[in-house]
Amino acid sequence: MLIAKTVLLFLLTAVAEIVGCYLPYLWLRQGGAAWLLLPAAASLALFAWLLTLHPAASGRVYAAYGGVYVAVALVWLWGVDGIRPSRWDLLGGAVTLAGMAIIMFAPRQG
Repeated sequence: MLIAKTVLLFLLTAVAEIVGCYLPYLWLRQGGAAWLLLPAAASLALFAWLLTLHPAASGRVYAAYGGVYVAVALVWLWGVDGIRPSRWDLLGGAVTLAGMAIIMFAPRQG
């Protein structure tokens, strides 16, 4: 149950961060409306709050979260940008997820 909760939190966190960064991108690079900054700010606040929900030490959470972020960004690349990830993208994503799993779920004493 702890593994499922951790992975779900990381997935939600990654989506919140990507949306929070993508909306200003739309405004700045794609000529989107300035009002996009409001949901972007809310999404980034949600991102920061979600990171606090993990019971592990903050540094460990931040380090492991990076792996999930990479994998979710590759899904975003395919689903939103319409670019299919290469086998190297997928291999890199798998490596980062393996790193996340080692960091978060390795047995620890104390």
